[in-house]
Amino acid sequence: MSSLPNIVSFDDEPLILVDENDVVLGHESKIEAHRGSGLLHRAFSIFLLNDQSEVLLQQRSSEKPLWPRYWSNTCCSHPRRGETYEAAIQRRLLEELNLSCELKYLFKFKYQAEYDSTGAEHELCSVYVGHVMGRPEPEYNSTEISDTAWVPMATINDWLSDPDIATTPWFAMEWQTLTADYLQELRPS
Repeated sequence: MSSLPNIVSFDDEPLILVDENDVVLGHESKIEAHRGSGLLHRAFSIFLLNDQSEVLLQQRSSEKPLWPRYWSNTCCSHPRRGETYEAAIQRRLLEELNLSCELKYLFKFKYQAEYDSTGAEHELCSVYVGHVMGRPEPEYNSTEISDTAWVPMATINDWLSDPDIATTPWFAMEWQTLTADYLQELRPS
């Protein structure tokens, strides 16, 4: 964990609003885009896998307004106004985990999930995977993440179905698609 928390996400950060075809419709602050049922906006999710068939998972910080302390995929966020996905995914991997690796785009999907009366995610989310050797120990940003774990791929479905392990809804949706349609991309290189 980083000894000095670095705030990398802001309520007034403009998110990119899109339609179902990823056509830009405008911009809205992060806080407004997540109010109520949420406004459809661009997002991305990253899964880092290693040569031991493990996936790096993160437990979201307790400071997160939506799904605090829930376990999720390696990293997820939003591209900023004027920022390419390629720049955004590398930026966020460094900001959250102080890691970098080559990432490959696999698919995009739309989802909407509400978190009690606090707000919702309503995203057109691009999913990326990356492969690393060994078990690099992330130096995670404590304003974003409260814990990390390398988890065997074979046990992810157990995590997702265990009522005692809180997991984010997008993590479950993405993992289902990854294992159904992109299993070859999850195997060690």
